[in-house]
Amino acid sequence: MSTKRPVKLNTVYLGLILFVVAQILILLVAPRIDPFLEENNIDIPTQPPAPISWWPGEVTLPDGQVIDVPAHSALGPILIYILAAAAVLGITLSKIPLKALKVFLRLLFALLFSWGAFIATVFYVPLPLAVAIAVAFGTFWFLIPLVWLHNLALVLAVSSLGAVFGRFITPWTAMAIILALAIYDFLAVRFRYMLWMADRLSQINALPALIIPKNYSEWNFNLKKREKIVEVNPASREYSILGGGDIAFPCLLTASVYFARGLVPAVIIAVFGLVGLVSVYAIQARFLKGKPMPALPPIAVFTLVGLLII
Repeated sequence: MSTKRPVKLNTVYLGLILFVVAQILILLVAPRIDPFLEENNIDIPTQPPAPISWWPGEVTLPDGQVIDVPAHSALGPILIYILAAAAVLGITLSKIPLKALKVFLRLLFALLFSWGAFIATVFYVPLPLAVAIAVAFGTFWFLIPLVWLHNLALVLAVSSLGAVFGRFITPWTAMAIILALAIYDFLAVRFRYMLWMADRLSQINALPALIIPKNYSEWNFNLKKREKIVEVNPASREYSILGGGDIAFPCLLTASVYFARGLVPAVIIAVFGLVGLVSVYAIQARFLKGKPMPALPPIAVFTLVGLLII
């Protein structure tokens, strides 16, 4: 009697493919936002003319023009919000039992995934159908979080977030956010805070990361039945994990460049982001032997080069 061996997959290639898919979605969704707003007579502020607005309020440009910068376009409040959210999440995970958090966080993720599916589809299909697709995504993920569905829902969510918020901030503000978070990412991985938080979130099936199995059959696996997702030891690892932020923030920069400079510069930034992720996998394989490493620092370096070029 013979048994079939599981089909092994190269998680590096799959991670790169999912990154490319997210960037493509950005370039499909972003061009539809302004026409949609105009058709529905919705007036939303665009990017401020200042390269980087550090704080909301009145800003005087070099030519003497005075502009008003809202909080959602200023670097300071955005960074404070992101870092405060990470700190609050960490404190919550350490102080409150996971069982008490499970339903709340999973509902929060289901709403985020529904919103992402809605934004990704509403520009291409009638509104009732977009709502139905969004509700189906969130509900199905909440009840049966299959690996492929989790990854698809997360890619839709991060690309939708990037497409929407990239319209409000300038490319250099987005770049400053990536650089600041790259430092945080390095320190969080260095002191194992990121690994601890990822492990805690994976135990309640609310991990904001792409989960890439090594075996083909695992793509249809229900995450509720898997007790251990995050594994430090490469030899024992069944899944490769790529953080949602490692895709979301490059998507944000791509969208911001699109609204500021157009399609070709946005594609250039997307390509440099991809090269940055390739370098992450290369460094991890060559020097770290598969051990966890922060992905945002190399991505930040290459996207910065791309931004300077355009």
